[in-house]
Amino acid sequence: MRPALPAWPPSLRPHRATAAIAALTAAVLVLLLGPGTPAARADATVPPLLTDGYGLTQTAEPTGTATNFVITVSTPEVAGEQRIRILLPSDYADQPAKRYPVFYFLHGAADDPGNPALAYPALTRSTSMITVIPDGGLRGWYANWLDQNTAAGAQNWKNFHINQVIPFIDANLRTVATRQGRAVGGISMGGFGAMHYAQNHPELFSQVATFSGATDLSRNHAVMRAAVVATLVNAGKPLCGSSTGAGSTCSLDFGPTVSSDAIFGTPYPLFDADWRWNAADPAAHMDALEGMGISIYTGDGAGNPAEMEFWVQSAAQHAKEALDALGYPHHYVNYGNGATWGDQCNGGHNSGCWAQDLTDYVPRLEAAFAAQALLPNTPQPRKGTHP
Repeated sequence: MRPALPAWPPSLRPHRATAAIAALTAAVLVLLLGPGTPAARADATVPPLLTDGYGLTQTAEPTGTATNFVITVSTPEVAGEQRIRILLPSDYADQPAKRYPVFYFLHGAADDPGNPALAYPALTRSTSMITVIPDGGLRGWYANWLDQNTAAGAQNWKNFHINQVIPFIDANLRTVATRQGRAVGGISMGGFGAMHYAQNHPELFSQVATFSGATDLSRNHAVMRAAVVATLVNAGKPLCGSSTGAGSTCSLDFGPTVSSDAIFGTPYPLFDADWRWNAADPAAHMDALEGMGISIYTGDGAGNPAEMEFWVQSAAQHAKEALDALGYPHHYVNYGNGATWGDQCNGGHNSGCWAQDLTDYVPRLEAAFAAQALLPNTPQPRKGTHP
């Protein structure tokens, strides 16, 4: 069931009869407007009311402001409760007839949309698009796990995002609910997720971006596989000390320890038993992005192999080489040690560099959305066939 209407502050609480009339009026408007054109909330200073559906049930009142808020949902597809941060343009409430394209921004490992830092300035400043930051788990890796019987419980992240979150957003907000009106991008683990989703569902997205993403999971790039495995077996948990357990905020604690085979099967290249990893490898399937706007951002970790970005650079380079071989146009940025990439970027795997990535990318995305809005709807590419 959907949660009760958010409580009014004491100074604004209406008479019960007035509240009942307001609720009835809202219900009638929903019936008249139909799905995808939700009724505006009476108080435009608080988050809009969203209606449960597509397998998602809201389990708490939204928190935040009218343009930057978090909802909490549950779904049988993924164990526990999931948060979704939604960023609306500043004129959303004042333009009831206007529809907006949507940027699905996928976070990295050990993070969650409840973290306000994920609302990067470049995203909150946008006046022409909606940004949705869905929960991807501490190490969900934007995939339906091969093993659903681990201590982590149900882990169907792809089903959650593609089959539930996207139609839920289209039904509740004034979106441009077409391929031309959707983009997907992400940082680190989310960079893999963005490429994975765009390659599997080119019919849904017209733009894809990866910021320091894990874009090579092939057997030839074992470091990336090792990073995935480290999150699965929770290799960093011992370093958290007494901060582990319920409510832990240690960034190295990824939850219950599970098998290294839990997501894609064995990561070890023996007798071709790692075919699922190769099938999910973004660099091997760049051909699925034909006709899509593609952006890849990376640093070089200042040339230090102990810095994750050092290895991200080679993964990004492999993805670029595949695009070059195909002749696909793309926007590729390697800002090296970050010396010329904003005051907070040192070329490493961190938010200072990602903030600058988004400062560069968001205006490009807004321009692409605007250009696509002037074109007639084109036939949607066929859904991808690889896992």
